[in-house]
Amino acid sequence: MKKTIIARAREVFDTEICGITSVRDNLGESFEMLVERCMKTISSGGKLVLTGVGKSGYIGKKIAATLSSVGSPSVFMHPVEARHGDLGIMQKNDLLIALSYSGETEELLAVLTPAKRLGVELVAITASKDSSLSKMSDLTIEMPVPKEACPFNLAPTTTTTALLVLGDALSMVLLDEQGFTKSDYGRLHPGGAIGRMVTLRAGDIMRGRDRSAIVGKDATVREAIICMSKMRCGSAIIEDASHRLLGIFTDGDFRRWAEKDMTVLEHLMEEVMTANPVTVRADQLAVEVLKVLENRHIDDIVVTDDAGLVSGFIDVQDLPGLKLM
Repeated sequence: MKKTIIARAREVFDTEICGITSVRDNLGESFEMLVERCMKTISSGGKLVLTGVGKSGYIGKKIAATLSSVGSPSVFMHPVEARHGDLGIMQKNDLLIALSYSGETEELLAVLTPAKRLGVELVAITASKDSSLSKMSDLTIEMPVPKEACPFNLAPTTTTTALLVLGDALSMVLLDEQGFTKSDYGRLHPGGAIGRMVTLRAGDIMRGRDRSAIVGKDATVREAIICMSKMRCGSAIIEDASHRLLGIFTDGDFRRWAEKDMTVLEHLMEEVMTANPVTVRADQLAVEVLKVLENRHIDDIVVTDDAGLVSGFIDVQDLPGLKLM
């Protein structure tokens, strides 16, 4: 009886999960040696050169891209193009990582000897140490999988998924070994939402004092509302004469007070404000500010400097315009 579409799809998932688990359980000393050689290469100013043909080549490109994005300089070199000049990508202190599940891909094998003549070390990631690729290599990472998801056990499916995860594992281990930080990540991703999230600080996205509704504790609610309207702010910041934060009063606070008593307009800020409100420092990352806003379920947050003095505030309505939400 023919399997349902969902049943067959889930079977593919199960097969590939099994393959990933098999490769994970097979990790050992050779993987540790690969990490050591990668670290040695990077510390000496070299780069990691990934190479492979077909589906392995596509995965190799992705692995190289991930490695580079987390601080391990990497490139992909196509074996065929390498035989026609692209071998110049490589330098003596680079590390060549060749990807081939069978280890018998002719186009790949043909470029390995010329590459080794350049004096580079060769690491093989393949299914078996008995393969031709493995025998030509200085180090082999074996990654056998039980079977492909393909019913003919031919189309690279489980093998390429497992290889992709293995590449991610290598990338993340190297990230840890190098002490790569979120700030480092931001420097390598200056464009797009990721770059903005990990490079912009609260001080970069806040409204400064000149665009904030700031009043003293003796100001009336009426005066605070007028100031909020003038500055087009949803909150008023209450501070003392030294600019030290005392509290915050939001338009939501005003509505809640007004429902009970409209004479609130004549109350003083110190009577109605929320004392000791949530704050962020001006040097905190924008991504951290977003987490505070989301976790506290608030729309506005006061920004202070290192001395605890009011620098400005961040209005959640400004963030979409900054492409942070």
